[in-house]
Order: sequence, then structure tokens, then C-alpha cells
Amino acid sequence: MPRPADPLPPAPLSAARDADLPAIEAFLARHADSSMFLRSNLAEHGLGDRRSPRAMAVAVTREGATITGVFGASNAGYAVFQAPEAGPEVWAAFGRWLDGRPLSGLTGEATQLHALRAAMALDDAQLAHAHDEPLYRLALTDLRLDALAPGQIRAPEPSDLELLEHWFTIYEGETLNTPAPRAAALGRRRAAQAILEGRMRILEHDGQPLAMTAFNARLPDRVQVGGVFTPPEHRNRHAARSAVARHLAEARAEGVTHAILFASGPAASRAYEAIGFTRVGTYGLALLREPRLGGPDD
Repeated sequence: MPRPADPLPPAPLSAARDADLPAIEAFLARHADSSMFLRSNLAEHGLGDRRSPRAMAVAVTREGATITGVFGASNAGYAVFQAPEAGPEVWAAFGRWLDGRPLSGLTGEATQLHALRAAMALDDAQLAHAHDEPLYRLALTDLRLDALAPGQIRAPEPSDLELLEHWFTIYEGETLNTPAPRAAALGRRRAAQAILEGRMRILEHDGQPLAMTAFNARLPDRVQVGGVFTPPEHRNRHAARSAVARHLAEARAEGVTHAILFASGPAASRAYEAIGFTRVGTYGLALLREPRLGGPDD
């Protein structure tokens, strides 16, 4: 049975077209620190891909011929957006558009995320995780590689699957407050995906895996760090910062010039500041307690 057509965005939003992509990229590049998911997903998948989890349906707002906002709904159920001048009517329209789609969470610059939550009437009781996090940027010329834990990083291998399932399950529960059965299912999925995609690295020393890190968005000149985790038995040894720093050094050697991340708490902030990151804003993440699998037509 064919999948139903995507719902059209309500006014004042309009569906993005291929001809809009250069203008969308130019707009997002002016807000680069909080637009990595949008930019990376569009660069990798473009418009119209309805299979890849990170691919998105995209809507825009315009003032005349000028794009003033970009709104994405990923196949995996995440709402991503960049619209610093949007008013309540725009956020309400975006919320109505999301009503016809799978939805697991919202992620974007914190002030905008709060405006979208208000438009959708999403209160804390409906959310498993709702957190504003400090947003950091680093020019990789300023990356500090002193005072790191011993070890080296490597890409994950199929033999790491069981270990990564365990780590991702703990990460989901601790960091994102995901209920246990769903955390285990997501842990299995994320571990398999990590091995397949090669976006993550494992820090190990003397054959002992100590921590993991990944890039959850990537452009030729810029990466966004995500999925950083150290299991409890290896914490307080600088393992996480060492994994991130070594991964960024690897990216720098490949021509990347800047890195972005948002920190999950004070300890993470201290670790990232120790390798050179400086705060540039606030980023928001809100995850639904009960993800919506589809709209009324699915």
C-alpha cells in the first residue's frame, strides 16, 4: 500500500523546492552555530528522500523573495528549525504541519524551541526530556591536546556491537531519560547504525574501551559533536574529553575548521572548555514521553 502524500505546510509556510536550496543554505550559514542539523541533513539528502532517517521534509517562510525561516521534519520524527524572527503565527503553523507527521522530539536554538513548544501546548508532563543546554563553538586551530588521558581512537567494528548496545542503552536512560524498554530498543538501533555509518569513534587504552564520541552532523568545514559517553567505571579520568579532542584532531587533518556542540551538564561543560570550546549561545532539546508514530493518515 503506498504511503500517503506528505501534508502540505499551512500558510504562512510554503514547501521548499530544489530551486530554493542555495538560498536556504545561505540563510542557514548566517546562523551556522545552531543550524548544523538542518544544513548537514540537506547537504547529505536534499529534498524528497522519504527513507533515510535524517532526511527531511522542509518548509520555509519568506519576506518577498527572501527566506526568513527554515523548518524541517525528519523521517525519524524530529522537528528542526531556524527562524529567529518568526512570530507566534509562524510557530503555530509549523505546529499544525507537524500534527500530520511522526514526532519524537524538537531540537533547535532554545528561544525558538520554547516558542514552538508554546504553540504546540507541549508541557513538561508530555516530555521525557526537556533541557536547555549551553551551545559551544571551537575553531580547530585552538584545539587543546594537552592533559589528555592516554589512549587512541578507532572506528567501531562489528565485534563492538554488544558493547555499543550496552553503552547506548545507558546513554539513552541517563542523558535523555528514555524509559528502559525504549532505551534498550534505541540502544540496539543506534549501535548498529554507528557501526554502519562510521561517524563515531571509540577511545581505548591497552585494548580497553573507555569512552565513545561521534559527529551527529557534518559539513566539509564544520562538524557537530554528539553522542559522547563514558561508562560509569571509567569516569573522572578525562576519557570523554580525550575522545572528543582526538576525534576533532582527526577531522582537522581532513580540512574541518570549526566544531559545534551542546553540553549536557556542568561536568561536560568543564570538559569541553578544557579542550578549547567557548560558549556562544543556548540550544534546546525536547523529547516526547510517548513518541507519535504518525499522523491521522498513517
